[in-house]
Amino acid sequence: MAGCGPSVVGMVKMTLDNPASVAAPFGDRFAHVARVDVGGGALLMLTGQVAVDDHGEVVAPGDAGKQAERIFEIVGGLLEAHGSSLAGVLHIRTFMTSLDDLPAYGAVRRRLFPAPGQNPPASTTVEVSRLFLPGAVLEIEVTAVAP
Repeated sequence: MAGCGPSVVGMVKMTLDNPASVAAPFGDRFAHVARVDVGGGALLMLTGQVAVDDHGEVVAPGDAGKQAERIFEIVGGLLEAHGSSLAGVLHIRTFMTSLDDLPAYGAVRRRLFPAPGQNPPASTTVEVSRLFLPGAVLEIEVTAVAP
């Protein structure tokens, strides 16, 4: 894992990470993943992700379905770098610039979640006036577990 390195607070090991498998965050102002090792596994809290390519350009400006596909590709890469997958997702928090895009976003979610034999993850979806990149219509935060 490339990143900020682990620190220990009490008996909890915490790591802030930017895996090399995903483009670095804008301006290196934050970590993509906050990992808390507990017991035999870890809790992973991912920074909100938007649909960008490897050069930081918005993918499919204004298209919620295509942006959702790209965001979950990014999320999958971040989870994989920590030994998890979409099957380990506990909670999804979605920020949308228009709830009218919910059907396109929902179609992607229904295809990806739940994993076979599981209930879908807990979820929060809110409408916001805008996101920090022009053309981005979704930002998704994920909390997951890794074995």
